Amino acid sequence: MPESETPQSGGPTAATAEHPDIRTRRRADIAATLLPGFVGTTLPDWLAERLRDGLGGVCVFGQNITSAEQLRRLTDAIYAANPDAIVAIDEEGGDVTRLHHEAGSPYPGNAVLGRRGDVSYTESIARRVGWELRRVGCNLDFAPDVDINSNPDNPVIGVRSFGSTPQVVAEQSAAWTRGLQSAGVAVCAKHFPGHGDTAQDSHLVLPVVDLAHEDLRERELRPFRAVIEAGARTIMTSHILLPQLDAERPATFSPTIVQGLLRDELGFDGVVVSDALDMKGASGEKGIPEAAVLALAAGCDLLCIGTENTDEQLDSIERAVAEAIDAGRLTGARVAEAAGRVLALAADLHAQRQSIPVPPDDARGAIDPADVAVAIETFDVSPAAAEWIRADAARYSVVRIDTVANIAVGVAPWGPFAEAQAEPDAPLARAFTANPAVVITEDDNPELVLAARSPVLVIGKDNHRHAFAREAIDRLRAQRDAVLVVDMGWPSDDRAYADLATFGASRLIGRALLTLLDTGS
Repeated sequence: MPESETPQSGGPTAATAEHPDIRTRRRADIAATLLPGFVGTTLPDWLAERLRDGLGGVCVFGQNITSAEQLRRLTDAIYAANPDAIVAIDEEGGDVTRLHHEAGSPYPGNAVLGRRGDVSYTESIARRVGWELRRVGCNLDFAPDVDINSNPDNPVIGVRSFGSTPQVVAEQSAAWTRGLQSAGVAVCAKHFPGHGDTAQDSHLVLPVVDLAHEDLRERELRPFRAVIEAGARTIMTSHILLPQLDAERPATFSPTIVQGLLRDELGFDGVVVSDALDMKGASGEKGIPEAAVLALAAGCDLLCIGTENTDEQLDSIERAVAEAIDAGRLTGARVAEAAGRVLALAADLHAQRQSIPVPPDDARGAIDPADVAVAIETFDVSPAAAEWIRADAARYSVVRIDTVANIAVGVAPWGPFAEAQAEPDAPLARAFTANPAVVITEDDNPELVLAARSPVLVIGKDNHRHAFAREAIDRLRAQRDAVLVVDMGWPSDDRAYADLATFGASRLIGRALLTLLDTGS
């Protein structure tokens, strides 16, 4: 850092008092590190002005999207304000979808891809996701999720993971990275250094993963090494505490983890993105402005702020970062380094928009029958489930178990219910919706009044993790002989509440389930 930028205790640096241009440059550097969300489906004036002044970019969420055409208009407006903007999105190609949050995703999702185990197929799915993102103008995808789902009670990862072993997750994550980035969209592999071995959700609390460095190296870090070798442009940190590495600071705020582990040990030289700073695991006690300061100081480059940010909120963040520099808690050189990485990535992505042509879109997000066949092959079907299906009941009662979706998944339609909503006149959907249905939730667990002697189809997600779901299933099994329990999440190892496990609940997987029930094989 130049001598003129050396902080003086107790107030602004001498340089900033004498040279306003340094203050101006710092404001530009700070702005380049910020990636806010916003409310609405058109670009707000305040956000357009900030983009013109050098804001790093924007993150779009499901609430900002009504159609592909509308999203394209929105991203065009963003690029008109700042041609080198980062336009980020959470599109994992499965349960977590923003492009298809109204209807459910036409892609299989990571857990299904991991069970399939075909890296070429995984690469092709990711490339299709990449082309779809290019068509709507997004250039950074907060995917793939490269966490190893080693804990079946994990409430936030589950089927977002490619599997429960380092080898499978590493191979699949690298393939997904190659596929997406071949379309000119940067991946953001998450959640470093691994969010799979936890039973808590960092959106709501600060999870603790009590693993030694050596255990991380042999397990959690292997997929991150794989995506780095595959050329991942960005990696997202996690808001989890790893006390054997840093007993006081979550990963996002830990120089030991961001600089020491990710930069120095793994050799990653791309952009480090923070997970959303509005999450409880990040800002629950300290607030977003202070979280931004700590994330930058730890080595993060691009700060994902949240979903519904405001002009005033960004003012407070920029002010907090500037004050931290003045106070010597953060250096101007660190912020300039972060801004430089973000701007270099944005420039590269801008160049790729010009050099990588997008193929014609013939399918417009339609479900490919070949993907349906692949999904069915990955289902875990017990002998009892196979017998239930072979019985080929024309009529059965449906019990839908609705659990509260984690914030990452949101409220997108899921499973066969998504398929029935999207294609209500299709034969499979008509046959499914013709059956009487009961909906069970944690708040509304009604007496199960079902047709006498009819078979029962129970459909839920992560059934074993929810007491009310286990109670309802146990009750049904005690009352009926022909009960088929389908788990469209990540089932327990003993499959106690999953006669049939699909390892995903995208719309594609919903159609695959209906196809299996219809064909009886």
